[in-house]
Amino acid sequence: MKQGHVISHEKRKCDKLFQPLLLGFFTGYPVNICYEHHAALAPLLQFHLNNCGDPFTQNTVDFHSKDFEVAVLDWFAQLWEIEKDEYWGYITNGGTEGNLHGLLIGRELHPTGIIYASKDSHYSISKATRMYRMEIETINTLVNGEIDYADLRSKLLLNKNKPAIININIGTTFKGAIDDLDLVLQILQKCGYSNDRYYIHCDAALYGLIVPFTQHVKTITFKKPIGSVSISGHKFLGCPMPCGIQITRKGYITSLSTKIEYIASVDATISGSRNGLAPIFLWYSLCMKGRAGLQQDAKMCNENARYLKGRLHKAGISTMLNESSIIVVFERPNDPKFIRHWQLSCTRDMAHVVVMPGITRETIDNFFKDLMQERKKWYQVGIIVPPCLADDIGSQNCLCSKQKMRH
Repeated sequence: MKQGHVISHEKRKCDKLFQPLLLGFFTGYPVNICYEHHAALAPLLQFHLNNCGDPFTQNTVDFHSKDFEVAVLDWFAQLWEIEKDEYWGYITNGGTEGNLHGLLIGRELHPTGIIYASKDSHYSISKATRMYRMEIETINTLVNGEIDYADLRSKLLLNKNKPAIININIGTTFKGAIDDLDLVLQILQKCGYSNDRYYIHCDAALYGLIVPFTQHVKTITFKKPIGSVSISGHKFLGCPMPCGIQITRKGYITSLSTKIEYIASVDATISGSRNGLAPIFLWYSLCMKGRAGLQQDAKMCNENARYLKGRLHKAGISTMLNESSIIVVFERPNDPKFIRHWQLSCTRDMAHVVVMPGITRETIDNFFKDLMQERKKWYQVGIIVPPCLADDIGSQNCLCSKQKMRH
C-alpha cells in the first residue's frame, strides 16, 4: 500500500473514531471542545517544553514555559483572592493530581489527621487515601449530592482527638452539588476544632470557573481558612490536553519542598516532568476569553441546562438540576447503543448531560428528539417501565409511575 493510501486510510479511521466530538455528541463528560487556539498555537508542537521543578524558580535549561505558567497562576490567585507573595501553585496534569497534591499538603501538616470526604466525591480522593495510607471517614450525602452536614458533625465529634483534613466539593462529579463551605466551617468551630487542627482542600475541577461568575457570594476565596484549591484546565476553560491548576498557601509548601541538583530547582510537585505546552494554551484561553467571556459562557451553560431540564420534565422524564449547576441528571436510557452514541455518563439508574459551551440548543433539541423516539421503543408495550429515581434524585423530581400513583 502506498504511503498516500496509508495516510488516507488512517485519516478515515481517525474521523470515525472522533465523530462524536466533531458532531457535538460528547454530552456526558465535562470537556470544552470550543476553543480556537489549536490553529494559532499548533507551531509550538515542534518544541519540547518541560516545566520540571518549581514554577517560580528558573531552570538552567531554556526549554520551559514557566513565565506563562506563573502568569496563569497569578490570574487564578487574583480570582481566588490570595496575594501574590502569599500563594504557591503549579500547572498539574489534571484535577486528580490537584487533589492528590492538596491532600498531601494536609497530610504533611497533620500526619495523624483523618480525611473526611463525602461519598459523592471524585474517585481520586479515595485513591489519595490508599496512596498515602491515610484514615478516611466517608460522609453520607443529601439527595442532591451535597455533603450530609449532620453526618459530618457526628463523625468530627467522634474523632476529636485527631486533626481533620476535609475535602470540599465545589460541584460533585455526577450531580454537580456544591458543598456549603461556610456551614462546614461553622461545624468545625462548634465541634471544637481550632484553625490549626484542620485543613480544607476544595475540589473545584469543573465549577471553579463557573461559580465565581454565577453566584453573588464568594464561594471560593482564600480569605476563608481554606488550604488549597484545584481545578481542571481542560474542562470549562478548554484545552486540547488534560491539565489543571493547583494553588495553596505559600507557608504550607515548605515541608514538601526538596532541592534537586539534577534540575537545578526546588521541587514540591507530584509529577517530575510537566507539560510545558499546557500553560501556554491556558494563558492564551484566559487572554482571549477574559472574565467577561467566562461569565458569558457560564450564563449560557446555566440557561441551556435549565432548558434541557425543562424539556425532559415536561415530557414526563425524571430529572434533577441543582442550583447554579450545568449537570442535568435524568433516567438512564435503556439502550447501550444510545448511551454510546451520545457519550453519556451513567451510574445505577441515572445518566447525566454536562451542558458545556459546546452543547448548543440545537444539540439539546437533537438529543431530546432522539431520546423521545428511542424511548417509545423501549417502553412501548408497558412490560418494561422507566426506573424509579426517587431515592437517587428525590421524590419531587421522580416522575415514574410509582410516584404518580402515590401523588
